[in-house]
Amino acid sequence: METRLTPAAVSSGQFGQLFSYPVDGQVYAQPLYLPGVNILAKGVHNVVFVVTEHDSVYAFDADSKLSAPLWQVSFLNHAAGVTSASAADLQCNSIQPEVGITATPVIDAASGTLYVVAMTEEGPSQRYVQRLHALDVTTGAERPGSPVEIQASLPGTGDGNTMVRFQPALTKERAGLLLLNGVVYTSWSSQCDSGRYHGWVIGYDEKTLQQTAAYAVTPNWDAGSIWQSGAAPAADADGNIYVVSGNGTFDGDRGGTDLAESVIKLSTSQGLALEDYFAPFDATALSEQNLDLGSSGAVLLPAEAGSPAHPRLLVNGTKFGGIFVLDADNLGHFESGSNSQIVQSLPSGIGAVFGVPAYWNGRLYFAGADDNLKAFPVKNGTLSSQPATETAMPIQAPGAVPSVSANGSTNGIVWITDRSAQLRAFDAADLSHELYHADIGSFVKFSTPTIADGKVFVGTASSLLVFGLKTSAAVSAVVNAGDFEPGPVAPGSIVSLFGSNLAPQAASAAGVPWPFQLGGSSITVNGIPVPLSFVSPAQINAQIPFEISPGDASMDVSVGGLSLAQLPLTIEPAAPGLFLSAAGHALVQNQDGTTNSPGQPASAGTVVTAFLTGQGTLDPNVPSGAAAPADPPVSPVSAVSASIGGQAVEVVSARMAPGLVGVLQIGIRIPILVPGDYALQVGVGNAMSNSALISVGGN
Repeated sequence: METRLTPAAVSSGQFGQLFSYPVDGQVYAQPLYLPGVNILAKGVHNVVFVVTEHDSVYAFDADSKLSAPLWQVSFLNHAAGVTSASAADLQCNSIQPEVGITATPVIDAASGTLYVVAMTEEGPSQRYVQRLHALDVTTGAERPGSPVEIQASLPGTGDGNTMVRFQPALTKERAGLLLLNGVVYTSWSSQCDSGRYHGWVIGYDEKTLQQTAAYAVTPNWDAGSIWQSGAAPAADADGNIYVVSGNGTFDGDRGGTDLAESVIKLSTSQGLALEDYFAPFDATALSEQNLDLGSSGAVLLPAEAGSPAHPRLLVNGTKFGGIFVLDADNLGHFESGSNSQIVQSLPSGIGAVFGVPAYWNGRLYFAGADDNLKAFPVKNGTLSSQPATETAMPIQAPGAVPSVSANGSTNGIVWITDRSAQLRAFDAADLSHELYHADIGSFVKFSTPTIADGKVFVGTASSLLVFGLKTSAAVSAVVNAGDFEPGPVAPGSIVSLFGSNLAPQAASAAGVPWPFQLGGSSITVNGIPVPLSFVSPAQINAQIPFEISPGDASMDVSVGGLSLAQLPLTIEPAAPGLFLSAAGHALVQNQDGTTNSPGQPASAGTVVTAFLTGQGTLDPNVPSGAAAPADPPVSPVSAVSASIGGQAVEVVSARMAPGLVGVLQIGIRIPILVPGDYALQVGVGNAMSNSALISVGGN
């Protein structure tokens, strides 16, 4: 749920680049965000993880720029001849000048482990190695048993004998990693279609890193890359995996096992086993023209998109601009002459798709090559053939991989990076409305922005860029305005917020009732507007609305209509806090009208008036932000008690102070005590106030 980045906030002029971190290579993988990581000897940080083609993994503070990464590890060892793989040596320029870490890692937040695949070129013989690493997210250290070298073999004649073998020099981990039911799955493509290669899916136990299963797309011939322009395999709740293969041999129509140009469903209940597949009727022709399905991955749609006949839908884009809508429970296999066996086939309508579309609010967002970013409605199991909305401009080839941020079903924003090295944001409800764009310096194909906690993280050819609201408010404390102590508050409490950027400038309410907006600032609690008496950049004074019920609540601070800070609150039926004088005594008025102090103590038998807030519900009701009337008198619903020096004393009266907002005044009869200062405490219902001094004199 993204609550800070709304269309209004992003287009307000207050959104932009906050800071950047340099890295040592191109960032092809999507940055990963993990909150609340306890970094060894550096405390708790929200962390963004970045990997590079120079075989480095970085952990950066996600909230502010530090002088150095929280940690960094490199898988290179130049002294031992271990380097990243040279694109020239590989004779493949799809990623250049080096190939190291290309695929997006995966994090197991429960164990605090990041899994990543790195390619290296080692020794004078130029041996190529692919390794799976398991790193501790708090330190970057390898977990026990890590790393493991990727190796696999299966029966098949595709290598000219009875076994096909994984060949690290011919393969690239392009698709993102998948963690499913305790197994880390890696998926494999080619190096520029060179050599006799095969698409693979290989699984490893997440704890031991022992290989659990392997599947080859074309065991009896060749090709069938799983590259998906970086998208990870999809997985369903039943533990099935869905991948999409590229160009290569297909003989599924003849009962064979080679499934290039196919959407493939793999069961994981016992290793990896073919469960189902779909291949278009012209799969062989598409392969010959290099128009593969595998440029895009598989997207499993939520149940709201399905129909009774097809409750679980899968969508796949293609390099030729077609869209296939499949039944995830019956993909359709192969049918000669047509694709009529599947749910829906849209042969055109978008540019070539590299990566996966994004789904939000019943719409699929495609950013095809040299085509506009388009949103296609999907409902009752059918994808509309016409977009509901689209951008005014095309996205230059190779298009983009869209990300959507939203607060549930509201405030959707579509984010992309494009070939012109721009980060762009569009209103998801109306793509013709571009909210923001900014130069990012360089473009990495199929790059996908990551949006988390009010920030946008973008990898480039040499850096991580962090975007966000430049004037984000920070609330350091919410306190009872009487005692300035943090803790629970009650309906009707006067509270003070302390922090930074809470308002553009100081402003005070002109009178009562207090306004809900003041000086460009506003507050809500559980969506209910909060009356404000004073705002400034560092402090806000306000009243908790009487409409709030006891329990957990959320306070939202907005400046200029933009939600800039959120924090939790605990609401109690009563949370009394005595107001204090400048000297730290309880703010008490003696019977003669003087202010109680050591120099002006209250005489025994007299009635003094103490002032507090946090009394809770009133009888009769007073509107939030309104002053209490003189007549009729307004009193707390809960019983009021008091003690002086630990001795219960008579409460003569308890009523809201006429003409004031949220202030309870109570009349207390002073008992006979030895002259001196005593602790005064007031109870409302079962809640007790702070303890503050009152001065007592003789008779």
